[in-house]
Amino acid sequence: MKPQTIKKLEQLEARYSELEGQLARPEVLADRDTYNGYAKELSDISLAVSSWKNYKKIQEEIEGLSHVLYEKHDGEFVEMVRQERSALEQKQKEIEGRIEELLTIKESGCERDIIVEVRAGTGGQEASLFAADLYRMYTKFAAKCGLAVESMSSSPTELGGFKEVVFAVKGREAFSKFKFESGVHRVQRVPTTEASGRIHTSAATVAVIVEPEEREFKIDQKDLKIDVFRASGHGGQSVNTADSAVRITHLPSGLVVTCQDERSQLKNKNKAMRVLRARLLDKAQQEQQSRLSRERKMQVGTGDRSEKIRTYNFPDRRVTDHRINFTTHQFEGVMDGNLDEMIEALYKAEKELKEKQ
Repeated sequence: MKPQTIKKLEQLEARYSELEGQLARPEVLADRDTYNGYAKELSDISLAVSSWKNYKKIQEEIEGLSHVLYEKHDGEFVEMVRQERSALEQKQKEIEGRIEELLTIKESGCERDIIVEVRAGTGGQEASLFAADLYRMYTKFAAKCGLAVESMSSSPTELGGFKEVVFAVKGREAFSKFKFESGVHRVQRVPTTEASGRIHTSAATVAVIVEPEEREFKIDQKDLKIDVFRASGHGGQSVNTADSAVRITHLPSGLVVTCQDERSQLKNKNKAMRVLRARLLDKAQQEQQSRLSRERKMQVGTGDRSEKIRTYNFPDRRVTDHRINFTTHQFEGVMDGNLDEMIEALYKAEKELKEKQ
């Protein structure tokens, strides 16, 4: 195992012990937010720490068997000890691989909850309908992965599409399941409104951003302008008799978030704050990432959200991911949320790209 990996694991083990001590303190038990924060951090590193402890235990057993081999000379006994040591070394190698995977997930934020934003692009009503198709595809995919989906905000159209739909995805490794989806998704099909049967090309954009916790990313209240108004539905008609919709403007950045799906003004405000917090953190990360050219070269097209990443061709029943030239004809399956084959291919391509750096 690499020295830097061992150092990281030793730091995590020390932090684990520290957190266990913190969680037993009366003042922490009395503060729910602090307690939940420590408990979540403990849970996040527990697998890596337990794997590291198991790795060290096996290492001690291997060293003990090596000592036996040094002292004993009985042929049959020595062969048995060698086989046992070989089995332990193989097991240790498997644990080492799992540890590397866990550390990669932790450092990349792949275990974090996320917010997904789907917006209609070029193509008018057809683009809005495609945005609704993508939203349905993602909610089904999340369900298949055991992830929870929470609607945040939406701007529906009269034909059943979405100008924009924003939703949160919660659960272990939520980001790792969705991280390749950021970018422009293109659809080729004959719209229902097309009398001549001509194929149209439309697009929708997808943004996948990590949702930070409130304690991780503070927003100064004086930087916010909060407006409340009456929620509206299709065609602008009022759907609520109270001013429950909320619009929050972050003055320094100019970012604006509107939430009106809930009937409660407080719930809409809380959701708007969550989306704003995530967008601000994402904006800062995008700016930092643009300065790290080497890191961007190690991505499989996940950095530039103006990049066309995938085409969904309805007449030919195929989906093509342009970043890795991967095409599948399991069209209905993909649209029904079966994205595992495509994501596995993207992960494989990313791994090969990193190994070449």
